[in-house]
Amino acid sequence: MADAKVIPFDDDRSRGSRGAGSRRRGGAAESAPVGEGPGGEVQPLPVRGAAAQGPAPVPDGPDGPDASPGARPAADGGGADGGEDGGLERRVAAGLSFLRRRLTGDYEVDDFGYDAELTDQVLMSLLRPVYEKYFRVEVKGVENIPAEGGALIVANHSGTLPLDGLMMQVAVHDHHPADRHLRLLAADLVFVLPVVNELARKLGHTLACAEDAERLLAQGELVGVMPEGFKGIGKPFGERYKLQRFGRGGFVSTALRQGVPIVPCSIVGAEEIYPMIGNSKTLARLLGFPYFPLTPTFPWLGPLGAVPLPTKWTIQFGEPIPTDGYAPEAAEDPVLMFNLTDQVREQIQHTLYKLLVQRRSVFF
Repeated sequence: MADAKVIPFDDDRSRGSRGAGSRRRGGAAESAPVGEGPGGEVQPLPVRGAAAQGPAPVPDGPDGPDASPGARPAADGGGADGGEDGGLERRVAAGLSFLRRRLTGDYEVDDFGYDAELTDQVLMSLLRPVYEKYFRVEVKGVENIPAEGGALIVANHSGTLPLDGLMMQVAVHDHHPADRHLRLLAADLVFVLPVVNELARKLGHTLACAEDAERLLAQGELVGVMPEGFKGIGKPFGERYKLQRFGRGGFVSTALRQGVPIVPCSIVGAEEIYPMIGNSKTLARLLGFPYFPLTPTFPWLGPLGAVPLPTKWTIQFGEPIPTDGYAPEAAEDPVLMFNLTDQVREQIQHTLYKLLVQRRSVFF
């Protein structure tokens, strides 16, 4: 594998034009799957037995029919032959319909490869147990993310492997009242790894360059960026929760051009999942990686050493920093970009220290 290069976020290189809007995979006419009618509606189960003849008459109690409510049959079929079987049939029909669309290619992706249906129904379902049961993520301040329109979420980066970005994505997807989806900007290494490349595209990730970020923000999307890059995710364990340099402020310039708010995000818990006590630069160079981590368990325990430690996480979204009050030419002002970059960085760092003081334990 060739050496991976980190593309600067503020690199405005042209990457060629893409078609606008979403595109549909396939397009052949389809027949309705089992359990669906011609219009795509789920058909009710056939009524069996005595239920087809209507409810049995209810004997009057001493004070009339209302005196013995316990003798009435359950409404709408009730019991195992009604709601439960109907719900199971609908789930089976929906699952078969989903599989048919995937096999025939009749689904939509946007210009960046984001597959909303696959993300919502499959990928988020796979990430959610890790989020809820393994890392037991607590989310704070999600109401600070705008309910509509573009916004740039800027977070610290850590953990040796970029699981923090995925957990932040689940936090927004599952907890935001407007059901928003976060589009993450990733380094070019992500898009040259087999399997990882395709999954990242399906999840809505794209290359960390200003051109793609501005297009997404102009479409009203939530965009997530971790400006520390490999400097943050690959730093030694002894430097945990100490923010690295935030590049040259390219993310601030992008936010200013689009006039969208910047939402600082602080993540506690990711630093300890793979305590990086060493870095084999020789192996990293041979494999084309920015670093090769040595932890208390990896590579000494083999594949078992790649299992992250089950730390307790907290993700807090801070007060948004508005940018719509600046003139268009403000995006080219280096002093303003430096000041805003420093403001975002200091807010994230301050919140990290506050969350660390409040934390009872790394694991609980």
